[in-house]
Amino acid sequence: MSMTLYHGEPNGPSLTVLATLFAKQVPAQLVHIDLAAGARHALACAQEPLVAMSIEGEGPVLVVDEEPMTDSVFIACYLDDVGQGPPLRPADPYERWQMMTWCRQMIERTAPAAAFLGCNAHPPKANPAMLAKIGSADLRWRWEMIGAGVFADDKLADSRTKVAAAVEKIEARLAGRNWLMGEFTIADLESYAWLAGMVKVVPEGFAGKKLTMAWMQRLKGRSAVDKALALARVADPTAYWAPGPEINRWG
Repeated sequence: MSMTLYHGEPNGPSLTVLATLFAKQVPAQLVHIDLAAGARHALACAQEPLVAMSIEGEGPVLVVDEEPMTDSVFIACYLDDVGQGPPLRPADPYERWQMMTWCRQMIERTAPAAAFLGCNAHPPKANPAMLAKIGSADLRWRWEMIGAGVFADDKLADSRTKVAAAVEKIEARLAGRNWLMGEFTIADLESYAWLAGMVKVVPEGFAGKKLTMAWMQRLKGRSAVDKALALARVADPTAYWAPGPEINRWG
């Protein structure tokens, strides 16, 4: 089986997938691409529907025996199945459902907000030639808005509210436990990956959240996360952003 992971800086979805790959000891060729420059759209598989229409926006692409996969949580689930070592999903069906619903909230509410705020604070600059290759009209439009510096005040405020709400939920969930699901899971990785870069962007959302901040330190200290962060090519990967999932139009 041949496996190649095309990834960006270890922040957001690339961090989730890299850390999972290392935690599960999955052998793969790692190829760094500049997601903040739109480099994913130069890949040979870029126009395949599962890549071009990925709900995650500018995320990593895992290619296994010429079959591309996108969206960090689902790639992480695949790696959990094919890899070695302790599972990163609960065995109990109900507990697994809990983990997946948690990840869904991260994907649908927290990730769009974090990516929007991150791109406002640290605007990515895509190569215009790459933008023309983007298969998703929605993603191309979001790139154009970022390039024009259009970040509506109401969306910025709503995004800060959603990030703060995610931190509140994490703080409550961590009462009496070290990890969100009891055992360490993909939910911890996905949550940390989107929120690590928000500490400086939405500092008020983390103020007084001692359990959350301690959890983030534990995560950063895990060997798989440390190994992923060591791949950074920039001084601060938490300041590296590209368009993420589309902001939910219905709240």
